[in-house]
Amino acid sequence: MKRSTKPPLEHRASSTLHYQTFPTKPPASRGHPPSASLPSNGERPHHRRHGSQDSNHEESPLPKKLLAILAIIALAEQTALNSISPYLPDMASTFPEVKEGQVGLYVGLIASSFALAQFATNFFWGWLSDRIGRKPVVLIGTLLTAACFVAFGFCRTLWQAIVVQMCMGLVNGNQAIISTCLGEITDRSNQSRAFTYLPVVYGIGAITGPVVGGLLVKREWKGKPNPYPYLPPNLLCAGILGVDLVLTMIFLEESLEEAQDIPPLGKRVENLFTWLWRFTSSTSYIKKHDHHHSDGEANGDVIAGGEDEDGDSDAESSSSAPALFPSSHRARENLTTSKVFNRDTILLLATFLIFQLSNISYNSLYPIFAQATPPAGRNLSPKEIGLSLAFAGVVTIVFQVGVFGTIREKIGNKTAYRVGLAGFVVAFMLTPWVGYKDHGGMGVSQGKVWLWAELGFVLIVKTVAAVTSLTSALLLITNSAPNHSVLGTLNGLAQTLSAAGRAIGPFVSGALFSAATHVRPKGEVLAFGVFGGIAFLGFLLSFGIRGGQLEAEGWDESASEGDEEGIDGEGSEDADGQSSERTGLLGRGER
Repeated sequence: MKRSTKPPLEHRASSTLHYQTFPTKPPASRGHPPSASLPSNGERPHHRRHGSQDSNHEESPLPKKLLAILAIIALAEQTALNSISPYLPDMASTFPEVKEGQVGLYVGLIASSFALAQFATNFFWGWLSDRIGRKPVVLIGTLLTAACFVAFGFCRTLWQAIVVQMCMGLVNGNQAIISTCLGEITDRSNQSRAFTYLPVVYGIGAITGPVVGGLLVKREWKGKPNPYPYLPPNLLCAGILGVDLVLTMIFLEESLEEAQDIPPLGKRVENLFTWLWRFTSSTSYIKKHDHHHSDGEANGDVIAGGEDEDGDSDAESSSSAPALFPSSHRARENLTTSKVFNRDTILLLATFLIFQLSNISYNSLYPIFAQATPPAGRNLSPKEIGLSLAFAGVVTIVFQVGVFGTIREKIGNKTAYRVGLAGFVVAFMLTPWVGYKDHGGMGVSQGKVWLWAELGFVLIVKTVAAVTSLTSALLLITNSAPNHSVLGTLNGLAQTLSAAGRAIGPFVSGALFSAATHVRPKGEVLAFGVFGGIAFLGFLLSFGIRGGQLEAEGWDESASEGDEEGIDGEGSEDADGQSSERTGLLGRGER
């Protein structure tokens, strides 16, 4: 069946996949764009929805250059952000406003100020990247974040630290932009491999960051007390971000399709100053521009060629008002709120919030639970807690690199997401029942060997759940966007919800565990049980996510859920506005 010879530009391929299998060599630096170019005969290429049975199906090569620079951006940022945690308690204890016994409270306050600020602006940065491009937003965020790190090194009071952390959260929205860029430089045949490595980079940053922050604190300088002992790690992090900024300026290519038709960022800045100079210094330009604009309105059309009253060509006119921002309104003009925020997208965002709340709450509860005295805690030393967390970090990298991709290919994005949420339920429910080292409590067992065996199993379950949920959620959110012009907005909203979970989780979980220490017996079940119930709610809600367009290319929807669920029960429309039934792509290839 042939398609229309004029495919609209405003939609990504969603219900039916229009991604080419590249009979010719694909672009070397960029993944397949959302809108495929037409063949010379004017017909759109035909593709399989279920490519698993198609011998001609090929996976598009990964844009390694762009993936490398995105990995550098993510690693630099994660290294810098994770460098704060090792010295933050010690730093807070030196503030004159912090009294003995209040360090934990104010450490949480400082950390939450960053998350709350991100909650306020992450959506804005995602929205802005849809308007001016991804690269400018990444550059702005990196530059301002580096400046905040320098300022944080000079903080000597509690309120200075809180204000700087809030500023850092306000200007830092790069995590959402990185996910957006990954979605734009890959297609559904290779996106799973690309997204698999993002949590690995975050895991490496979780190792390099604490090393930088823990080793570079200098309490003495040339034999004298250092008035700014925490400045060295912050200066190094600012330097890392500075190198990242330069590499980004040189090597990062703009992935927003509409922004590729305008001059590079440096040229746009130059054009802006040129235009401002002409606008403020020449009244003739204003009169000519107004006359030109009014003539266009009077004629009922846009002047596209010819000469104006002064004999100047349109090339001169356009150069007087150069293109500064991408014109992406065409890509969004047919999008309605119901198309962008459909049932799948709403459930994805809701369950993503639950996932992030569950993840950060477990990360906050576990050290408190492990350190606390029995019977509510397990009386582990800081060294033992650190080793257990390092073990979890190794599991994260090994599972992500060696196992997750194979599992996801077998069960699909949606099922993997549900399995991840179910894993959190299991981890929350099992943790309170691990044994004790030498206390006759109500654990399953007693003794160090059993304690470490049970604790290791629970941490593996939680780590696998976190990796699976995060990677699957990023893939699902990317594929849920009706077109790339709103992908930044959706990722920004997702990261906004993530920040909300990171702001709420530590306070609520800490308060619940404090209350649980006064409950006998097994008070620790209270804290873990509440968040286990929240994770179970997210697991149930995930079954409402049924859109067939959310899976990767080559995934056979009928093998797991059936085509009737893949079309959302009502017949979802493809990029041409045609139903999947009409295009004949349910369960068979189109050639």
